[in-house]
Amino acid sequence: MSQPVLGILTLYLNNRKRLEEAPVYERMIAEGRELGLDVFVFTPSDVNASQGLIHALQYNPSTHRWTRRWRPFPDMIYDRCRIQKSERFNQLIRFRSRYRHLLFLNRPLRNKWTVHQTLSQQKRFRPHLPETLLVQNMGDITRMLGKHGTVFLKPINGTGGRGILRISKTAPSGSYEVRGRDTHRNIITPRRITSATLGPYLSNWAIKRKYLVQEGIPLELPCGRVHDYRMLVQKNGNGEWAQTGCVGRVGATNSVTSNLHGGGKAAEMNKLLEDWIPDAEKRERARIDSAKLGVAVASYLEEQYGALCELALDLAIDKTGRILLLEVNPKPAREVFSQVGDQEAYRASLIRPLEYALWVYNQRKHSKNA
Repeated sequence: MSQPVLGILTLYLNNRKRLEEAPVYERMIAEGRELGLDVFVFTPSDVNASQGLIHALQYNPSTHRWTRRWRPFPDMIYDRCRIQKSERFNQLIRFRSRYRHLLFLNRPLRNKWTVHQTLSQQKRFRPHLPETLLVQNMGDITRMLGKHGTVFLKPINGTGGRGILRISKTAPSGSYEVRGRDTHRNIITPRRITSATLGPYLSNWAIKRKYLVQEGIPLELPCGRVHDYRMLVQKNGNGEWAQTGCVGRVGATNSVTSNLHGGGKAAEMNKLLEDWIPDAEKRERARIDSAKLGVAVASYLEEQYGALCELALDLAIDKTGRILLLEVNPKPAREVFSQVGDQEAYRASLIRPLEYALWVYNQRKHSKNA
């Protein structure tokens, strides 16, 4: 009897066909073999549409070598493609459209603004959403600054902390302090800007309808570094949403974000919470409520946008224990768990999509035979 086949859809990082997450895929292919699941990796450029074949990348755990082989389309597709500014991403858009009839474990999520609007429709999520606007003009930013004192500007399609700015009023001078990262993740030099020059400065960032302005949440630790929490929720082998793990992240010096790719470090959630919230009961409540929130958000977004199998939620927890959802990431990395030493959660993060794929395959098989 042939094994079910899972194709991991990804994008090459460059024209030399470099894979971004090769070690992750190697581990998933090995784990899939143990589960009875045949796993290979491919990109849209590896597809021969006329022959209906894929020049698949296969990994042999015994020899630790990658090889290529022409394969039929898989039974299921696990989409790991992240946004790129390249022709490779345009190929992906065309692939998703042409082959939308195939069985995808996860469909693309919308941009940050659309996701925020979707979640805002539900009363249960509103207390967990920082005030957020799509920037139409400078007036949106100045009004938010007048209300909150500190705001974040975020690209609606940005990832990894790229292009994020934090603007804070500096009382009593009436000027503003601007910190952040450029589109290459580099930390920009902090600067003071007057109210008269803030608009001209931001015009260089082309923010109109491409950026969100979001209420700033005080997240600086006593050491001056910002922190937040990365929660991974995934479908399990029973087709149910569950929290795989949650890890704290502490940003690099002078960084306004905590992203690991921007120099941030992972930290154990419980230890970080102990340093942040003295009250043990509030800490425990925050852990329980954040897990419930993660599962509820994932379930609702899947209802709205179609098949999903995993999401990463970036959460802030303020001093009172209030949980705020900063961002939703549909293509989460796993290194936060390995960096903090939680090998159990790291392994689960790799295996759960495989177990879910097997569940999906068997459910479809049984429905066909019914």
